[in-house]
Amino acid sequence: MCFGRLTGAGTFRRCKALLKRIARAAAVTIAALVAVAPATQPVGSQGLESGSPVTPVRYLVVIFQENVSFDHYFATYPYAANPAGEPRFEPASGTPTVNGLSGALLSANPNSANPFRFARSHAATCDQNHRYTAEQLAYDHGLMDRFVEFTNHGAGMQGSTPCGPNDVMGYFDGNTVTAVWNYAQHFAMSDNNFDTMFGSSTPGALHLIAGETHGATPANYVEPAGIDAVDGTLVYDIDPLLDDCSGSPRVNMTGRTVGDLLNDKGVTWGWFEGGFRPTSRTPGGAAVCGAQHRGSFGLPTPDYMPHHEPFQYFQSTANPHHLPPTAVRMIGKTDQASHQYDLDDFWAAAQTGSLPSVSFLKAPAYQDGHAGYSDPLAEQVFLAETINRLQRTREWSAMAVIVTYDDSDGWYDHVMPPIVNRSDSPADALTGPGSCGPAAVGAYPGRCGYGPRLPLLVIASFAKMNFVDHAVTDQTSILRFIEDNWRLGRLGDQSFDALAGSIEGMFSFGRGPRAPRLFLDPATGEPAR
Repeated sequence: MCFGRLTGAGTFRRCKALLKRIARAAAVTIAALVAVAPATQPVGSQGLESGSPVTPVRYLVVIFQENVSFDHYFATYPYAANPAGEPRFEPASGTPTVNGLSGALLSANPNSANPFRFARSHAATCDQNHRYTAEQLAYDHGLMDRFVEFTNHGAGMQGSTPCGPNDVMGYFDGNTVTAVWNYAQHFAMSDNNFDTMFGSSTPGALHLIAGETHGATPANYVEPAGIDAVDGTLVYDIDPLLDDCSGSPRVNMTGRTVGDLLNDKGVTWGWFEGGFRPTSRTPGGAAVCGAQHRGSFGLPTPDYMPHHEPFQYFQSTANPHHLPPTAVRMIGKTDQASHQYDLDDFWAAAQTGSLPSVSFLKAPAYQDGHAGYSDPLAEQVFLAETINRLQRTREWSAMAVIVTYDDSDGWYDHVMPPIVNRSDSPADALTGPGSCGPAAVGAYPGRCGYGPRLPLLVIASFAKMNFVDHAVTDQTSILRFIEDNWRLGRLGDQSFDALAGSIEGMFSFGRGPRAPRLFLDPATGEPAR
């Protein structure tokens, strides 16, 4: 009767009282529903206990590999040449294609040489020029046509590895990078993910954890090969000041990282890197990082590369003397290790069922995929062994694994990235000498980006299956996912996390089917039998 025509004061009072009772009952019902809601709310949901994840991802493992452009590994995905004597790759029915190389890009490329396929027998290649300035010159105002002139290594030798005059245009297919193609086909990948800015390993690692490369001391550093730091921004690889195993020169960074945010919320985390554990100490107690393996170029290679360990650049997270955790149960928590560990510590935590919520894994150098001292086959062994082992942990059903890269090594990729941050420092060259477009007023210099396109894969039971995501993302999209999933907030101070696109489109958090485990043969990359 309350929604029809009201007649009389008594009727009005009765309707008003009834509506109040309905409102109170609705409030109680909504509160009850919220109390039992499953943890499948979108990132950014409120009302959860501090430090608890918003999505079903309770354990995030980021495997951060080295120096691969998207086209270098996925140019012809999902179609491989399949010559005799190499592991075959046949795409499953319905496998989506990617924005790769075909047609004129293969046969009439605007560069001075056409792209070409590296055979599996040529897995070891030379390191290319991947400096901040050189990559911008190769991208040539967006024409993407000067790779041979500016990022190619050139003919010669690196150790025992021969370098061809046009190697920068080479790519691998599923007969060599078989494991990553199989992971892509069974789980989710992106073909529109970018380096946060142009340049090399250290800036990429800093973006992963801080979204920022400004705050460097010394503020400027130039060597014969080019500019390493400009007006307080690090644009190339300089070892961290706060590391006994660093060489010279060294640099320190100011500002905050995701490690600080995680500590503020009491969320367990750690960076785990091969070779971090000292092999000995000096009489004064300084760490000696002597672990090494023979690299793909035939020479001994240190397992630990200080400029690949981003948390060592910051006072709040550095472990200068490479001190071990005080106990296995303390891995991921704050003690003398300051959340910086050897890879073996990660597996010790896994064995006791005490994995940190957020873990960054860094392969020993000979297995990190970096051309010159590693190669795709050595990298494949690390990836397959690591992911096989993770899938056997008790945490797997609540775990997501992200595999991505710190930079492109200068390898050819045909996609011009969206420039979301302009710069006009002396190190810039994208649109002319000293220019990557006019910088915004007050913007930190030397941060032209996004940079080259990089592979990104999500491997999890709740990853979308055989899926290619086309949303624009970058290295700080991973940082942003961590911030949102554990409700950490943003870093501020011009961190790229404020601009980052979401990787959530690669997940399926609903009640649909879950992706089955995929165990691969580390030697071939094929499904294990």
